[in-house]
Amino acid sequence: MVIEKIVEEPKKTWPERGFLNGRTALVTGGARRLGRHLARALADQGTNIVLHYNQSSFEAMATKDELESRGVNVILLQADLGDSFLAEDLVYRAHEASNGTLDILINNASQYGHGDAQTTSVNDWDNFQNVNLRAPFIMAQTLSEVLMEEGRGDVLNLNDFRSLRPAAKDFAYNMSKWGLHGLTRNLALALAPRLRVNELALGAVIPPDPSSGDYENTTREDIPIGRFVTPEEVCSAMLFLLSNQAMTGQILNLDGGESLNC
Repeated sequence: MVIEKIVEEPKKTWPERGFLNGRTALVTGGARRLGRHLARALADQGTNIVLHYNQSSFEAMATKDELESRGVNVILLQADLGDSFLAEDLVYRAHEASNGTLDILINNASQYGHGDAQTTSVNDWDNFQNVNLRAPFIMAQTLSEVLMEEGRGDVLNLNDFRSLRPAAKDFAYNMSKWGLHGLTRNLALALAPRLRVNELALGAVIPPDPSSGDYENTTREDIPIGRFVTPEEVCSAMLFLLSNQAMTGQILNLDGGESLNC
């Protein structure tokens, strides 16, 4: 008698390629830097892309060409997310332009800058809150509204791991990011089950533009793994959150262990 040996297939812990086929994602600030990497990773999984930009029109066109070469549809939409009307309208425009298929929102666009509590003006405060906190709220709220009656969608907020510790130097920026963390958890409850809302809290990823000063004091010696997080690692975490339907209101730290020093 021949006894066939039963071989168990290995458990799959990562999504198969193309698991987002047919879905459409709005990626804010998607024309350049980390946003471009995120859009590329989504496109590689079959996601059609609505690529938002504000002033980076040249980079947006180049990114559009690159993503379309991956076989997905790409729509370019410009908007100043500091304007509440334009932030709301962006989702309506993306929904219409994608023929009602929009069901993923990647809140990547962000405003960064220095300023302590003594020197922060009301205008500074408003600028950070409007882009980093108010716009993600308005767009998630609007996405929930435009989804079809039985539709389900995903929101992913890109945050700074430093948002959960006090910061004197980057006061207004940090307060807006602290609020974004709270927004993630509250929206995950308030908009369930229609939307899953999760967050990636990042450390140093891409070296900054010379004019931005972003994480200018971060050195590799400050990071336990001895290097910056790579864009590819951020993309992998994004795809993991999008693939795992049991996760909502969750925050993944991708900081190389830097938060352990806090």
